[in-house]
Amino acid sequence: MREGPARTPDEQAERIAEFIAPLKVRPGAKVHLADDFDPAYRAGVKNKKAGRELLRTGVELLADYQRRLAADGATGVLLCLQALDAGGKDGTIRHVMSGVNPQGVRVAGFKVPSADELGHDYLWRYARNLPHRGEIGIFNRSHYEEVLVVRVHPELLSRQRLPDTTTGRKLWRRRYREINDWERYLTENGFRVVKLFLNLSKEEQRVRFLKRIDLPDHNWKFSAADVRERGCWDAYQSAFSEMLSATSTTWAPWYVIPADRKWFARICAAAVLAHTLIDIDPRYPEIDDKSRGELAREKKKLEREAPAGSAADPYAAGHGRDRRRKR
Repeated sequence: MREGPARTPDEQAERIAEFIAPLKVRPGAKVHLADDFDPAYRAGVKNKKAGRELLRTGVELLADYQRRLAADGATGVLLCLQALDAGGKDGTIRHVMSGVNPQGVRVAGFKVPSADELGHDYLWRYARNLPHRGEIGIFNRSHYEEVLVVRVHPELLSRQRLPDTTTGRKLWRRRYREINDWERYLTENGFRVVKLFLNLSKEEQRVRFLKRIDLPDHNWKFSAADVRERGCWDAYQSAFSEMLSATSTTWAPWYVIPADRKWFARICAAAVLAHTLIDIDPRYPEIDDKSRGELAREKKKLEREAPAGSAADPYAAGHGRDRRRKR
C-alpha cells in the first residue's frame, strides 16, 4: 500500500493485498517469531506524518465497507487481537474503528474466567460473544488465551477440571485442532475470522511500561502483574510461535503486525481488515420494480408538501448543482 490514493477500486484492493502480504503467516509454515517477523518493520513508510494519511484513507475505506456489510446483513466479521501487555490492542481498536458506526461493531474483552464460565467448555464464553451477521465483532484477547496464558501458566488448567486423559502435550495439539475446526465452522457459516498478533519487542515493552509509571495520567494503566508476566517473555515467545504455526489456516490466517511503532501497527490492522471486507464485497440491497414504484409515489407526496418558494426536493436540487460544478 504505497503512499497516495489508488486510482480505481481494483488498484486499491491490489495495493492493500501487496502491503499486507509480508505480514501473513503462510498456512503450514513453521514460525520462529524472533527470526521471521521484525517488530520494527514499516514497509518503507517514511514516518508518522506519512502514515497518518494512509491511516485516514484506511479508516474511510472501513467506514464505507462497514455500512455495506450492515446493509447486506449476510456476513459477520470476527477480529481477534492478541498481544503481550502494552502491545497496543486498545489503541488499535480506538483508532482503526474511529470512523465506523458504533452500532455495527461490538467489542468483547476476556479477563480471568468466572466460575460460571469455568463450568462450561473453554470455547463457550467466546461463542457467546460472536458478532451477528452484518456486524464486526472484536475480541480484545480471544480464545487463543487458552493456548497462550494457560500454556505459560499450566496451574490454571486445574480450574478447568479437565479429564486426566487430556493433559500433557497432547492437550495443546488437541486445542489447536479444536480451534481450527471451530473457526472453519464459523467461516463456512458466513462469519469471517481475522486474526492479528501485535508483535512487540521486549525493549519497546520496557519503554512503554516506564511511560506508564512516569506519566501521572498513565499510572492507572500500569500493573505490577504485567512486569511479573514480562519475566515469562521467552515462554510466551515460544507459545506464540507454536500457536502461529499450528493455527494459521487458509480459512483463518494469522497476520503478524509490527507493533513497535503504534502508528504503523494501526495502518497494518486497518489494511488487513479492509482487505477482508473488500474480499467479502458486501452490497447494498437492490429493490424490485414494485418497491421502486412505491418509492416514486411516496416521493411525489412529499414533494407536494414543499412550502411555497422551496425546492420540491432540496436534496436532488443540491446534488444537481454539485454535478454541474464538477463538469
